[in-house]
Amino acid sequence: MNKKKVMIVFGTRPEASKMCTVVKAFKNHTEWFETQLVVTGQHKEQLYQVLDSFGVIPDLDLEIMKENQSLAYVTSTILQKMDSVLKTFNPDILIVHGDTQTTFGATLAGYFNKIAVCHVEAGLRTHNNYSPWPEEINRKFVDDVADLLFAPTKVNLHNLLNEGIKREHIYITGQTAVDASLEMKVQNYTYSIDELNNLNFEKYKIITMTAHRRENYEHFEGMFKAIRKIVDENKDVLVVYPVHLSPIVRKWASEILSNHDRIMLLAPLDLPDMINLISNSYMVMSDSGGLQEECTVFNKPMVLMRDTTEQPEAIEAGAVCLAGVDEASIYENTQRILHDVDVYNRMSNVKNPFGDGKASERIAHYVAQYFGLTDHIIEAFDSL
Repeated sequence: MNKKKVMIVFGTRPEASKMCTVVKAFKNHTEWFETQLVVTGQHKEQLYQVLDSFGVIPDLDLEIMKENQSLAYVTSTILQKMDSVLKTFNPDILIVHGDTQTTFGATLAGYFNKIAVCHVEAGLRTHNNYSPWPEEINRKFVDDVADLLFAPTKVNLHNLLNEGIKREHIYITGQTAVDASLEMKVQNYTYSIDELNNLNFEKYKIITMTAHRRENYEHFEGMFKAIRKIVDENKDVLVVYPVHLSPIVRKWASEILSNHDRIMLLAPLDLPDMINLISNSYMVMSDSGGLQEECTVFNKPMVLMRDTTEQPEAIEAGAVCLAGVDEASIYENTQRILHDVDVYNRMSNVKNPFGDGKASERIAHYVAQYFGLTDHIIEAFDSL
């Protein structure tokens, strides 16, 4: 049997957190694949934190990151460097994830070199080209170009079908983030920093919080004021906020959320710390896409501080509340979850709509089937 040359490409911490289990699945099937992992370095320290957590070592790092990098710089540099890498390695298939500039640039390079592209996390849509920006357009482009589209859920499948993508190119896999979360969760976990080890999860309702999206920059003042008001009015609430490295995010966090004995501002956490913090928390507040998936793994209600979401499944299931970015709405929705036991119980007892922990293995098998390397049929994820 002739092995197929697979190149997996990603460049940011969120991609790594969802793709390391995919890398491991492909490298576990050496009878089928010769697998190479290329990282672009769109993120640097944060990217390697995740890689180290999974014990994944890249074969090549393009090291593109520089200070104050623009979208145009990131995209054009990835395109140029990936073009050279693809010509050298000449893979049979290129695997990308999601909606980043790494994904966009690598896909365009693959298309230019007539290499089959496989898109993990295909079909996510807000149907608003500027929310999230530029990710919505990135993911649309990649789905139009891709030869194999791995849609996490039936919602994503229908998005693709509505855009004219042929059904035979689409596979429902579940979310690889579920695989990663289950791998990272540890009973009686010891955190890497003392502040987390000293948290009293029984005395306080611990809220894990994140906020970082660029389209929310103009809303951070109101968002953070709502959070401070919630903590001030609820003596049993403690917020843990690993603050994004963005200077804009750090500025607002420092001005509004610092100097409070029940608001803990931390540096970005390693993925194992973050996953185990979420699993032990009372609830989650975030503008993140990925945390919508991770909170459902551990049945933690979430207040989503965004106007739109490309992942409506958790909202429809009742596990996530789409609160928008308005100060009053964030405050009111969070207060409701904190004080209404029935609401909290409903939100924390929802079947996970995103996956069953087998997405990465499905992806490897579907690629093997695509190349005729196996006759084994693996069942699709049965999403809600």
